[in-house]
Amino acid sequence: MPDSLYEISKVSHFYSTQKVLEIQSLKIPRGEILGLSGPNGSGKSTFLKLLSFAMSPTHGEIRFDGRAEHPMSPRIRSRVSLLTQRPYLLKRTVLENVLYGLKIRKDTANQTQRAAAALDAVGLDFDTFKDRSWHALSGGEAQRVAMAARLILKPKALLLDEPVASVDTHSAQLIRKASLAARDAWGCTLIIVSHDLIWLNQCSDTRISVSKGRLFATKAESIIPPPYTQKDGNTVKQLPNGQYIRLPDPTGDVAVIPQNSIHIKKKETSGLSNSVNARIVEMILDQKTGNTLTTFCLEDFNLSLSVPPEQISNLNLIPGNQVPLTFISKDITWR
Repeated sequence: MPDSLYEISKVSHFYSTQKVLEIQSLKIPRGEILGLSGPNGSGKSTFLKLLSFAMSPTHGEIRFDGRAEHPMSPRIRSRVSLLTQRPYLLKRTVLENVLYGLKIRKDTANQTQRAAAALDAVGLDFDTFKDRSWHALSGGEAQRVAMAARLILKPKALLLDEPVASVDTHSAQLIRKASLAARDAWGCTLIIVSHDLIWLNQCSDTRISVSKGRLFATKAESIIPPPYTQKDGNTVKQLPNGQYIRLPDPTGDVAVIPQNSIHIKKKETSGLSNSVNARIVEMILDQKTGNTLTTFCLEDFNLSLSVPPEQISNLNLIPGNQVPLTFISKDITWR
């Protein structure tokens, strides 16, 4: 059995003549919770559709559980499940919705007990909700019912596309809890797309940013997203507050900087240096490293850094504070 549930090789996907996704190589381990973030139109949802085998890539190969697969494969239908931002519920009761997948499979064993367990996993009491009609559910309840309908199938891979975009905070945390429980209970691999970076960081083992159809390792490098402009003959990223970031001459579509090249302190600026003020908007402790994943807002995009404890203390880093970020233009590359 391969260590990776997904193996992606030389994949590119086009809509008409427009390339929307390009991935040279990616392996997603079994039991991984992979978080995907990025602006609208960056290719995240297309990536999920390819991973769910709802469609085939224009070029390249996606292997699942050691085998190349294709849309409508019976093997995939029983192992991969996709939950969209606005899930479709049957115009039936909650119980009928949760059991629908089992009935399609003709899996009749202990259906009531399994439905009760699936609803409990997302914080819905079985006796209270089982006979409730689909139209009597709030947005958060409907999303949790849709989640339960997928959990009852115990898929090898569960793909979540903006699962908390339209739900209340309580439902968002219950969906997170159910996602982690699925991984712990049967080794489910989860790939989650979300704009809610705080929620996504709480869920994910690994984070990847998507920009212009390309993937970037969030914990190793940060994207300085387009658009770019010209200022005094130089390429820059102009910020809404009047600040700007000097960039090297473009050799690709997206500017990227290694996170270890970004410094949270003031330095003397030269013609090649950048120093911009950023506001701390989020700090999350990384239990594995002891560092704090700190997110800095630069008006229209964020940079995230893994900051060691002594630096947090020495620089008095707390949410809401403004701090200078300094880095050298030559450390920025293009992809």
